[in-house]
Amino acid sequence: MRSPAWVLGAIAACGRLAPGEPSPGPPPPQGPAAQVWLTTGTASKLLSRETDVHFDSGPVPATLVRIVVDEGTTYQEIVGFGAAITDASAWLLQNRMTPAQREALLQELFGRNPGIGLSFTRLTMGASDFSLHHYSYDDMPAGQTDSSLAHFSIDSNRAYVLPVVQRALAINPQLRIMASPWSAPGWMKTTGSLIQGTLLPEAYGPFAEYFRRYIEAYGAAGVPIYAITVQNEPHYEPSDYPGMRLEPPARARLIGQYVGPLFARAGIQTIILDWDHNWDEYQSPLQVLADSAAPRYVAGVAWHCYAGDVSAQSLVHDAHPDKDAYFTECSGGEWAPNFADDLKWFVRTLIIGATRGWAKGVLLWNLALDRRGDDRLDLRCGHAQRRVLRTGACQPVRAAGRTPHRVEHGRGRAGNGGLPECGRRLQSVAHRQHRGGGLQLCGPVGGAVVSLHACGGGGRHVPLELTAARRRAISSPPCEPYGRAPSLPSCPASRAHRSRPKGPGCHPRARAR
Repeated sequence: MRSPAWVLGAIAACGRLAPGEPSPGPPPPQGPAAQVWLTTGTASKLLSRETDVHFDSGPVPATLVRIVVDEGTTYQEIVGFGAAITDASAWLLQNRMTPAQREALLQELFGRNPGIGLSFTRLTMGASDFSLHHYSYDDMPAGQTDSSLAHFSIDSNRAYVLPVVQRALAINPQLRIMASPWSAPGWMKTTGSLIQGTLLPEAYGPFAEYFRRYIEAYGAAGVPIYAITVQNEPHYEPSDYPGMRLEPPARARLIGQYVGPLFARAGIQTIILDWDHNWDEYQSPLQVLADSAAPRYVAGVAWHCYAGDVSAQSLVHDAHPDKDAYFTECSGGEWAPNFADDLKWFVRTLIIGATRGWAKGVLLWNLALDRRGDDRLDLRCGHAQRRVLRTGACQPVRAAGRTPHRVEHGRGRAGNGGLPECGRRLQSVAHRQHRGGGLQLCGPVGGAVVSLHACGGGGRHVPLELTAARRRAISSPPCEPYGRAPSLPSCPASRAHRSRPKGPGCHPRARAR
């Protein structure tokens, strides 16, 4: 049996100290110093540097609940954490911030020392529900087609999307970029429009070529595309913004007979992910993976949070362990105004739950939005309030920044033992980097969210208090500080929902079918 690399002791993680029992306090300086960073549910402290503690090589006190991290057991490699650079987010950064403000924000988001080092992002291939107007890269007048894609162009992205993405890449060359279409061009669809409908039988070939042209055009602009999905939310047809239904047989045909073979012939290394929709309909990607041709070209399955449970990721992975998982979208709205609840839910469900469910990357929705409604942008979202970007008021979605901020490629998920008496109340996931390991915890007790990032503490343990007065995130040298992060705003609404989600935090939006 392998020895654990290190042990976390959680004081009062499952309960509280006995009445009158004094807190044991920090251990004496026996091992390496560990930096302590504190974030509170009240937002009074946001990754605040606290007094250092020290690793202890002695016996673990019996009063501590132990979380054992076994660095000898590893799982998937982590691509990174981040959020989508939608048209709205890019427009805000490019047009409503001064160059100095924009540079400072992009450095904080994508840079290190002291930025949070986001290393994964998502683009929309054409318009989404957060675009200034409806468009694709090959729009034609009504009744006309362009099967040779003679009119294909990404010029609509050159004003603000490409400049923001290019600068983010310059700041963090390790940034991985995925892209998803909300709709094929209207002339490829049964509705003749970007709104609703499905792909025409004769359009499978042109749509595959559409992906190739996009990847090559973005590559020529200095933006390599790491991954694509063939359709965002393929079981949802919104009535007032671009969308397209693609049932499992259609996606299997498109990937297995058109996109996959075309990529192979063209030498395109961009990986193809299926699904890109909610946890509740996990049978849909399973149908695609049961096809005779598509699985050869499908690298993994992409997931959204708006219905179902994160355990669906493990269910599909267990059935197809050769296919990766990626978590690619989650957002909230006015129904989730409480910072402490939102922070707990995002960390517990996405940072912890999704990565324990084999996700190689975790993405939130809009990277930056304003919180004021306005008519400037065409951002209708069912009966959700319109969203517009406000001059000088950029509010980035920061939940991804609550993770250890060294989200470098090559980091893998390590094994960590369960909590016999705490399994329902304290979740954890461990990450190991080339410079050490990190442990993410979510402690729903008393509104706490705890992050731990530890490096080089081999064979030692460190106590972590979860009493009402002290919540800590701990890292040890040679790790550098995580950096600053402002408070997470109310989660921006983006799509119609049938009813207010149940429970605290940014819980999944139910999707209209």
